Amino acid sequence: MTVALPSAARRRRDRTTLYVWLFLTPTVLLYGAFTVYPIVGSYVYSLTDWNGFDASPSFIGLANYQEVLADPMFWSSFRLTLTFMLLAVPVQVLATLLLAIVLNSPRMPLRKLFRTALFLPVVTTTAIVGVVMQFVFDPASGPVNLALREAGLAPDGVDFLGQSSTALGTTIGVYVWKWFGITLVYWLAALQTVPNEVYEAARLDGAGALATLRHITMPLLKPFLVIITLLSIEASLQVFDLVLTMTNGGPFYSTEVIEVYIYRWAFAATVPRLGYASAAAVLFGLFVCLVGMVQLLAVRATRRARGMA
Repeated sequence: MTVALPSAARRRRDRTTLYVWLFLTPTVLLYGAFTVYPIVGSYVYSLTDWNGFDASPSFIGLANYQEVLADPMFWSSFRLTLTFMLLAVPVQVLATLLLAIVLNSPRMPLRKLFRTALFLPVVTTTAIVGVVMQFVFDPASGPVNLALREAGLAPDGVDFLGQSSTALGTTIGVYVWKWFGITLVYWLAALQTVPNEVYEAARLDGAGALATLRHITMPLLKPFLVIITLLSIEASLQVFDLVLTMTNGGPFYSTEVIEVYIYRWAFAATVPRLGYASAAAVLFGLFVCLVGMVQLLAVRATRRARGMA
């Protein structure tokens, strides 16, 4: 049975709905123009042979996908992307967890200052960080090499970004430093969910700091560990701006992650191949979607486990 609303109430409801759509319209238009349309366009262009200059692309079906999957450089970029993720995420998650436990203690002096200082790199533009790091790690006059020379550790200096053996590790280190603050905030927020009454009860029972950390803090943080780890994994797959500004994928393709591989074929090649680059982007996008699905399933499993507990 439908209850008819009074005319005044119906007008208020209609007015509220109108305001909601008015405020949502700019977001919907911008999201459609800069997110939905490029995604759909990538799928369409991936089925064509187009250099970006011809009036109309040539439809070639799945040929681009076959070529991408047969390209050893694509799999090398995919391997480097996974290597970047596997090296950066554990360091970032575990180091921030330990530091968050320290900074969460009310007895820690200047903890607000340290939190702010560690979060500052997060709000700095990644491209600017990459350009600055080129000067920081400059083998001739960079402060890192000057310090190594003063300490007698590397009299000739180390070309951190110009050697295949050190470029990827250096980029990972800068990435961890850049996004250290955001993961730290995640852990600090997670620590706030642990009731103080639990800690007080543990202290009354004679539990020390290590016993409290082992038997109370860590078990209660396990659900957050899953979520934060998956968020960090997804973020580590999107390092295009940092890698491009620091190494441009070099030297000798030693830091060419998939995003840089896609960029090289789409914009940096002598003859751009937007269709081929779109096919590689679609495959990478499907991989990111797979990571997102794993994240969703893990979050649901975590919530279910907490509900049962």
